[in-house]
Amino acid sequence: MAETFPQLLIERTAEFGERQALREKDYGIWQAISWNEYLRHVRFFSQGLVSLGLTPEDTVAIIGDNRPEWIYSELAAQAAGAKSIGIYQDAVVKEMIYIITHARVKFIVVEDQEQVDKILEMWDELTGVEKVIYYDPKGLRNYTEEFLMFFPDVEKLGEAFEQENPGWFEESVQRGKADDIAILSTTSGTTGNPKLAMITHKNLVSMGHNLMELDPLLPDDRFVSFLPMAWIGEQMLSFACSLQNGFTLNFPEEPETALANVREIGPHSMFSPPRIWENLVSQVLVKIEDSSRLKKAVYDWAMQIGYEMADYRFRKEEANAAMKFKYFLADWLVFQEIKDHLGLRHLKRAYTGGAALGPDVFRFFHALGVNLKQIYGQTEASGISVVHRDGDIKFQTVGTPVPGTAVRIAENGEILLKSDSIFKGYYRNPEATAETLIDGWMHSGDAGYFDEDGHLIVIDRAKDVMTLHDGTKFSPQFIENKLKFSPYVKEAVVFGGDWPFVTAMINIDMENTGKWAENNQIAYTTYTDLAQKPEVYALVRKQVETANSDLPDAARIQRFLLLHKELDADDAELTRTRKVRRRFVAQRYDDIISALYSQNDHLDVETTITYQDGRTATLNTRLRIESLNGSDQ
Repeated sequence: MAETFPQLLIERTAEFGERQALREKDYGIWQAISWNEYLRHVRFFSQGLVSLGLTPEDTVAIIGDNRPEWIYSELAAQAAGAKSIGIYQDAVVKEMIYIITHARVKFIVVEDQEQVDKILEMWDELTGVEKVIYYDPKGLRNYTEEFLMFFPDVEKLGEAFEQENPGWFEESVQRGKADDIAILSTTSGTTGNPKLAMITHKNLVSMGHNLMELDPLLPDDRFVSFLPMAWIGEQMLSFACSLQNGFTLNFPEEPETALANVREIGPHSMFSPPRIWENLVSQVLVKIEDSSRLKKAVYDWAMQIGYEMADYRFRKEEANAAMKFKYFLADWLVFQEIKDHLGLRHLKRAYTGGAALGPDVFRFFHALGVNLKQIYGQTEASGISVVHRDGDIKFQTVGTPVPGTAVRIAENGEILLKSDSIFKGYYRNPEATAETLIDGWMHSGDAGYFDEDGHLIVIDRAKDVMTLHDGTKFSPQFIENKLKFSPYVKEAVVFGGDWPFVTAMINIDMENTGKWAENNQIAYTTYTDLAQKPEVYALVRKQVETANSDLPDAARIQRFLLLHKELDADDAELTRTRKVRRRFVAQRYDDIISALYSQNDHLDVETTITYQDGRTATLNTRLRIESLNGSDQ
């Protein structure tokens, strides 16, 4: 029985042969790649790397958008007994240097000129890297560095290697063991440099098997691979599930066209972090705002019925005939059109994970009839530990443990996990491994509890759960998600805990808020200018009041401000999966937080901006502080 990814690839190729395994949109046309061709690329690239000096102890780093070459590179490294590490393509140079050095990378596979330029910038600080292999040659013709190689040239080396070493590839793949490290996967790094989780073939294969047992995908089903391959969720579906069940992977033309390509393909399954689902809701809400009065009225009528039907399903109650008929009409008139526009019409099921999804967003998709399920998992657990079952969905929970996974709650409320999918430890970090893996249980760092139906409720990161002055415990993330249901709010950071009341720092959504401003004939120049407009403050205030309406008194936001800049992963304020680095943000914006808890109604901030030519300029901005419920008295 196949135990590793390359063994599964050989197994699927024997089963499906000339059937399409991968499809990539290139110059507007979908190009199909068969299982035979898929295996051939992996074979030649693997042998090419070995002829260049790859050994089982080495690591291959891969940086780029989702492309067939990304998949070939990972499987090629594993076929030679080595391991791979994916690096987010928008990672900054400093972050890349740390990962490449810490992972002891020997070969780097990159997509294009942009990534090659980054590597050249940091080359003097890298040790142990021997070759940089690129697969999109555009703009690289005049680069003369000896360590640069073109992907097809490495494959040609692999073909020559095969002439001299027939049968080597099959023998090498068969030597692979379930406990071999398949990938190093970067953790989200909310508290500093990312740790590198050692994920074995057994970890990923067992996770894929358990998920497909629960929610099977058939060889004819469609899946669009558009989230970064460096993310464990994409590894799980694009590798672990696809190599076991044989469904086709579709790659978008560009990251910017991903959602348009999703609409073209009409996938049967999707797995996305909350920001994707929040963006889709924003798209719908903004379009409805721009539509005619009649269309708005029909939409409001349909959504009311949709929410009612969703609540029946959440309660596991059968709707009466009149309700079913009304929902049929709403679906026919409105929901099918919305789902078609978003590319969700053919979905059997969809997953959200990586962070908590706000209940408002969750209920919205269930009102449309999208079978959206919350999952709970971590990089260290190979993706998924807990998931909603079809027909047993409670939007306040993350579901029940997947087959083969044990979950228990420690005395201090921390969630502990045990399964075949739990990682081997952190690469070159025994101290962190010893803190996380104790007596066979993985300590998640999350706080949670089980409800009366055996569903897991995750409160927040244990260290982020705050206790207010009246003793109320609250999750800042829960309030932030309520705020982000608004199409005009892109990011929010809530503060409380040691402070006398709750406050928030909010990022507006530039695109949606800018469009709203134009429709209302409000002139603006920059993000900073738009964010400080009184009309925009009034707009966001309404959303804050809505979020406050069903929160306990002690957890209600009493003061907020609109930040003069967007929180950015490049500034280390967010992780690459857009989770807020809460402690870092609290330190960086200490003056703003202090102002939120002062008697002042504004704060003057000084910002230094750097232009592309290296020149800097200082901008002075006055940030307004908005008070609710007379909290500034």
